Amino acid sequence: MNRLSFFVSLFRNKYLVSLVVFVVWISFFDRNDLITQWDRKQELKKLEISTSFYEDEIAKTKKDLTELNTNPAIMEKFAREKFYLKRPNEEIFVVNDSTEEKKASSLQ
Repeated sequence: MNRLSFFVSLFRNKYLVSLVVFVVWISFFDRNDLITQWDRKQELKKLEISTSFYEDEIAKTKKDLTELNTNPAIMEKFAREKFYLKRPNEEIFVVNDSTEEKKASSLQ
């Protein structure tokens, strides 16, 4: 009986009841509840990882760009590989790997 009277006295305290209701509301029902905050924190971690990845890619691309602008041999190699450019007396043969085509068709 003593425990019951203790809980009843707690529920009669309007400040404690309002505090409990406020904490429950903020924790579970608010637009920025705990679950949403946790999801946002996880998404932020993923975005930070992707940001660092893209920063590394930008650094590599800038390095490649400076090499292309300074070294004519690398520029010629790049033009031949990416754009299939050729000299006037050359012929270019493009060979496709049939195993890659089979893998691509099996995935669809």
